[in-house]
Amino acid sequence: MTEDDVETKGQIPTNLRLLLLLEEVAQAGVPVAPAALCDHLGLPKPTVHRLLQTAEAEGFLQRDVDGRSYGPGRRMRRLSVNTLSSQRIRTERLRIMRTLAEEVGETCNLAAPDRDGMVYLDRVETHWPLRIQLPVGTQVPFNCTASGKVYLASLRSDKLDRLLASTNLEKSTEQSLNDPKALKQEIAKTRAQGYSTDDEEFMAGMAAIAVPIYDDRKRLLSTLSIHAPIQRHDLEGLKQNLPQLHDAALKLAKLVSD
Repeated sequence: MTEDDVETKGQIPTNLRLLLLLEEVAQAGVPVAPAALCDHLGLPKPTVHRLLQTAEAEGFLQRDVDGRSYGPGRRMRRLSVNTLSSQRIRTERLRIMRTLAEEVGETCNLAAPDRDGMVYLDRVETHWPLRIQLPVGTQVPFNCTASGKVYLASLRSDKLDRLLASTNLEKSTEQSLNDPKALKQEIAKTRAQGYSTDDEEFMAGMAAIAVPIYDDRKRLLSTLSIHAPIQRHDLEGLKQNLPQLHDAALKLAKLVSD
Protein backbone atom coordinates (compact mmCIF):
# COMPACT_ATOMS: atom_id res chain seq x y z
CA MET A 1 0.00 0.00 0.00
CA THR A 2 1.46 3.33 -1.05
CA GLU A 3 1.21 6.74 0.54
CA ASP A 4 -1.35 7.61 -2.16
CA ASP A 5 -3.66 4.89 -0.86
CA VAL A 6 -3.73 6.14 2.72
CA GLU A 7 -3.42 9.84 3.44
CA THR A 8 -3.32 9.54 7.21
CA LYS A 9 -2.81 6.67 9.60
CA GLY A 10 -6.16 5.07 10.39
CA GLN A 11 -7.91 6.68 7.44
CA ILE A 12 -9.87 4.64 4.90
CA PRO A 13 -7.76 3.75 1.84
CA THR A 14 -8.65 5.96 -1.10
CA ASN A 15 -9.60 3.03 -3.32
CA LEU A 16 -12.12 1.76 -0.75
CA ARG A 17 -13.93 4.99 0.05
CA LEU A 18 -16.52 4.94 -2.72
CA LEU A 19 -17.26 1.25 -2.15
CA LEU A 20 -17.79 1.78 1.58
CA LEU A 21 -19.97 4.80 0.91
CA LEU A 22 -22.18 2.75 -1.45
CA GLU A 23 -22.31 -0.04 1.13
CA GLU A 24 -23.41 2.43 3.80
CA VAL A 25 -26.23 3.75 1.60
CA ALA A 26 -27.38 0.19 0.78
CA GLN A 27 -27.35 -0.86 4.44
CA ALA A 28 -29.32 2.18 5.57
CA GLY A 29 -32.40 1.14 3.60
CA VAL A 30 -33.56 4.79 3.47
CA PRO A 31 -32.10 7.88 1.78
CA VAL A 32 -28.99 9.04 3.64
CA ALA A 33 -27.83 12.63 4.19
CA PRO A 34 -24.16 13.55 3.57
CA ALA A 35 -23.70 14.50 7.25
CA ALA A 36 -24.69 10.98 8.35
CA LEU A 37 -22.21 9.47 5.89
CA CYS A 38 -19.46 11.72 7.25
CA ASP A 39 -20.20 10.49 10.78
CA HIS A 40 -20.41 6.81 9.86
CA LEU A 41 -17.33 6.74 7.63
CA GLY A 42 -15.20 9.26 9.52
CA LEU A 43 -14.36 11.11 6.31
CA PRO A 44 -14.16 14.89 5.80
CA LYS A 45 -17.22 16.62 4.41
CA PRO A 46 -15.51 17.70 1.14
CA THR A 47 -14.42 14.10 0.50
CA VAL A 48 -17.93 12.72 1.06
CA HIS A 49 -19.48 15.36 -1.19
CA ARG A 50 -16.94 14.58 -3.92
CA LEU A 51 -17.71 10.85 -3.68
CA LEU A 52 -21.45 11.50 -3.78
CA GLN A 53 -21.12 13.69 -6.85
CA THR A 54 -19.14 10.98 -8.64
CA ALA A 55 -21.60 8.22 -7.66
CA GLU A 56 -24.57 10.35 -8.72
CA ALA A 57 -22.99 11.33 -12.05
CA GLU A 58 -22.30 7.68 -12.86
CA GLY A 59 -25.80 6.52 -11.89
CA PHE A 60 -24.89 4.50 -8.79
CA LEU A 61 -26.71 6.92 -6.46
CA GLN A 62 -29.59 9.33 -6.94
CA ARG A 63 -30.92 12.16 -4.83
CA ASP A 64 -34.11 11.69 -2.91
CA VAL A 65 -37.05 14.03 -3.48
CA ASP A 66 -35.76 16.31 -0.68
CA GLY A 67 -32.77 17.15 -2.90
CA ARG A 68 -30.27 16.53 -0.10
CA SER A 69 -30.18 12.83 0.80
CA TYR A 70 -29.11 9.96 -1.43
CA GLY A 71 -30.40 6.48 -2.22
CA PRO A 72 -29.48 3.72 -4.68
CA GLY A 73 -29.47 4.76 -8.33
CA ARG A 74 -30.19 2.83 -11.50
CA ARG A 75 -26.76 1.17 -11.78
CA MET A 76 -26.65 0.22 -8.10
CA ARG A 77 -30.11 -1.37 -8.33
CA ARG A 78 -29.04 -3.23 -11.45
CA LEU A 79 -25.90 -4.41 -9.65
CA SER A 80 -28.02 -5.83 -6.82
CA VAL A 81 -30.30 -7.61 -9.31
CA ASN A 82 -27.34 -9.11 -11.16
CA THR A 83 -25.83 -10.25 -7.86
CA LEU A 84 -29.05 -11.97 -6.85
CA SER A 85 -29.22 -13.55 -10.30
CA SER A 86 -25.81 -15.21 -10.11
CA GLN A 87 -25.97 -18.75 -11.51
CA ARG A 88 -25.79 -20.68 -8.21
CA ILE A 89 -28.37 -18.55 -6.45
CA ARG A 90 -30.69 -18.40 -9.46
CA THR A 91 -30.64 -22.17 -9.92
CA GLU A 92 -31.74 -22.72 -6.32
CA ARG A 93 -34.20 -19.85 -6.52
CA LEU A 94 -35.91 -21.33 -9.57
CA ARG A 95 -36.09 -24.72 -7.85
CA ILE A 96 -38.02 -23.16 -4.96
CA MET A 97 -40.29 -21.28 -7.35
CA ARG A 98 -40.95 -24.39 -9.48
CA THR A 99 -41.94 -26.32 -6.37
CA LEU A 100 -44.35 -23.53 -5.42
CA ALA A 101 -45.81 -23.36 -8.95
CA GLU A 102 -46.41 -27.11 -8.93
CA GLU A 103 -48.03 -26.99 -5.47
CA VAL A 104 -50.45 -24.17 -6.29
CA GLY A 105 -50.86 -24.95 -9.99
CA GLU A 106 -50.36 -21.33 -11.04
CA THR A 107 -47.62 -18.98 -12.29
CA CYS A 108 -45.37 -17.50 -9.61
CA ASN A 109 -43.29 -14.35 -9.92
CA LEU A 110 -40.36 -12.73 -8.15
CA ALA A 111 -40.31 -8.93 -8.37
CA ALA A 112 -38.24 -6.08 -6.93
CA PRO A 113 -38.93 -2.35 -6.66
CA ASP A 114 -37.39 0.04 -9.17
CA ARG A 115 -37.83 3.79 -9.28
CA ASP A 116 -41.12 3.83 -11.19
CA GLY A 117 -42.60 0.39 -10.52
CA MET A 118 -41.96 -3.25 -9.76
CA VAL A 119 -39.70 -5.23 -12.11
CA TYR A 120 -40.09 -8.98 -12.63
CA LEU A 121 -36.81 -10.73 -11.83
CA ASP A 122 -37.92 -14.32 -12.38
CA ARG A 123 -41.05 -16.31 -13.07
CA VAL A 124 -42.16 -19.92 -13.37
CA GLU A 125 -45.12 -20.50 -15.64
CA THR A 126 -48.12 -22.68 -14.96
CA HIS A 127 -48.74 -25.66 -17.21
CA TRP A 128 -52.23 -24.40 -18.07
CA PRO A 129 -52.67 -23.18 -21.69
CA LEU A 130 -54.73 -20.22 -20.41
CA ARG A 131 -52.20 -17.93 -18.68
CA ILE A 132 -51.14 -14.30 -18.49
CA GLN A 133 -47.82 -13.47 -20.15
CA LEU A 134 -45.66 -11.04 -18.15
CA PRO A 135 -42.04 -11.79 -19.12
CA VAL A 136 -38.97 -11.23 -16.97
CA GLY A 137 -37.98 -7.56 -17.12
CA THR A 138 -41.58 -6.32 -17.29
CA GLN A 139 -42.22 -3.25 -15.13
CA VAL A 140 -45.64 -2.91 -13.51
CA PRO A 141 -47.18 -0.10 -11.41
CA PHE A 142 -46.98 0.13 -7.63
CA ASN A 143 -50.58 1.13 -6.97
CA CYS A 144 -52.54 -1.60 -8.75
CA THR A 145 -50.42 -4.75 -8.40
CA ALA A 146 -50.08 -7.13 -5.48
CA SER A 147 -46.28 -6.91 -5.56
CA GLY A 148 -46.37 -3.12 -5.79
CA LYS A 149 -48.63 -2.80 -2.76
CA VAL A 150 -46.26 -5.01 -0.74
CA TYR A 151 -43.49 -2.54 -1.55
CA LEU A 152 -45.62 0.48 -0.66
CA ALA A 153 -46.52 -1.17 2.66
CA SER A 154 -42.80 -1.48 3.48
CA LEU A 155 -42.20 2.28 3.28
CA ARG A 156 -42.14 4.68 6.21
CA SER A 157 -45.16 6.97 6.33
CA ASP A 158 -43.22 10.08 5.32
CA LYS A 159 -41.59 8.37 2.33
CA LEU A 160 -44.90 6.83 1.29
CA ASP A 161 -46.54 10.26 1.34
CA ARG A 162 -43.76 11.72 -0.82
CA LEU A 163 -43.95 8.86 -3.30
CA LEU A 164 -47.73 9.07 -3.65
CA ALA A 165 -47.53 12.83 -4.07
CA SER A 166 -44.94 12.57 -6.85
CA THR A 167 -46.33 9.52 -8.70
CA ASN A 168 -49.04 9.52 -11.33
CA LEU A 169 -51.44 6.89 -10.01
CA GLU A 170 -52.91 5.70 -13.29
CA LYS A 171 -55.90 3.38 -13.56
CA SER A 172 -55.05 0.17 -15.41
CA THR A 173 -58.63 -1.12 -14.98
CA GLU A 174 -61.85 0.15 -13.42
CA GLN A 175 -60.81 -1.60 -10.20
CA SER A 176 -57.45 0.23 -9.87
CA LEU A 177 -56.93 2.42 -6.81
CA ASN A 178 -55.72 5.84 -7.92
CA ASP A 179 -57.04 7.88 -4.99
CA PRO A 180 -54.18 8.35 -2.46
CA LYS A 181 -56.51 8.15 0.55
CA ALA A 182 -58.09 4.87 -0.59
CA LEU A 183 -54.69 3.49 -1.54
CA LYS A 184 -53.26 4.30 1.90
CA GLN A 185 -56.16 2.42 3.51
CA GLU A 186 -55.34 -0.57 1.32
CA ILE A 187 -51.64 -0.31 2.25
CA ALA A 188 -52.53 -0.25 5.97
CA LYS A 189 -54.55 -3.42 5.41
CA THR A 190 -51.57 -5.01 3.65
CA ARG A 191 -49.27 -4.19 6.57
CA ALA A 192 -51.71 -5.69 9.06
CA GLN A 193 -52.33 -8.96 7.20
CA GLY A 194 -48.80 -9.53 5.87
CA TYR A 195 -49.79 -9.98 2.23
CA SER A 196 -51.38 -7.97 -0.56
CA THR A 197 -53.98 -8.62 -3.23
CA ASP A 198 -54.85 -7.59 -6.77
CA ASP A 199 -58.52 -8.17 -7.57
CA GLU A 200 -58.57 -7.35 -11.31
CA GLU A 201 -56.82 -4.06 -10.52
CA PHE A 202 -53.90 -4.41 -12.93
CA MET A 203 -55.51 -6.55 -15.61
CA ALA A 204 -59.17 -7.36 -16.13
CA GLY A 205 -59.80 -11.05 -15.58
CA MET A 206 -56.70 -11.59 -13.41
CA ALA A 207 -56.32 -11.95 -9.65
CA ALA A 208 -53.05 -12.09 -7.68
CA ILE A 209 -51.63 -12.27 -4.18
CA ALA A 210 -48.11 -11.37 -3.04
CA VAL A 211 -45.98 -11.72 0.09
CA PRO A 212 -42.75 -9.95 1.09
CA ILE A 213 -39.26 -11.45 1.12
CA TYR A 214 -37.15 -9.84 3.86
CA ASP A 215 -33.43 -9.77 4.54
CA ASP A 216 -31.99 -10.63 7.96
CA ARG A 217 -32.64 -7.04 9.10
CA LYS A 218 -36.34 -7.25 8.19
CA ARG A 219 -35.97 -4.98 5.17
CA LEU A 220 -37.86 -5.75 1.98
CA LEU A 221 -35.71 -7.46 -0.65
CA SER A 222 -38.33 -8.51 -3.17
CA THR A 223 -41.82 -9.94 -3.45
CA LEU A 224 -43.17 -13.37 -4.30
CA SER A 225 -46.56 -13.58 -5.96
CA ILE A 226 -48.92 -15.90 -7.78
CA HIS A 227 -51.58 -14.88 -10.27
CA ALA A 228 -54.29 -16.61 -12.23
CA PRO A 229 -57.21 -15.93 -14.56
CA ILE A 230 -60.37 -15.54 -12.49
CA GLN A 231 -62.02 -18.25 -14.63
CA ARG A 232 -59.73 -20.65 -12.78
CA HIS A 233 -59.18 -18.95 -9.40
CA ASP A 234 -60.82 -15.89 -7.95
CA LEU A 235 -59.08 -13.91 -5.24
CA GLU A 236 -60.51 -15.98 -2.38
CA GLY A 237 -59.34 -19.13 -4.11
CA LEU A 238 -55.81 -17.79 -4.45
CA LYS A 239 -55.72 -16.90 -0.75
CA GLN A 240 -55.96 -20.60 0.07
CA ASN A 241 -52.34 -20.84 -1.14
CA LEU A 242 -50.94 -18.28 1.32
CA PRO A 243 -49.25 -20.90 3.57
CA GLN A 244 -47.29 -22.28 0.61
CA LEU A 245 -46.46 -18.75 -0.56
CA HIS A 246 -45.13 -17.68 2.85
CA ASP A 247 -43.12 -20.88 3.17
CA ALA A 248 -41.47 -20.34 -0.23
CA ALA A 249 -40.73 -16.69 0.66
CA LEU A 250 -38.91 -17.80 3.82
CA LYS A 251 -36.83 -20.26 1.80
CA LEU A 252 -35.92 -17.56 -0.71
CA ALA A 253 -34.95 -15.17 2.10
CA LYS A 254 -32.71 -17.82 3.64
CA LEU A 255 -31.10 -18.45 0.27
CA VAL A 256 -30.05 -14.80 0.04
CA SER A 257 -28.82 -14.53 3.64
CA ASP A 258 -26.76 -17.77 3.63
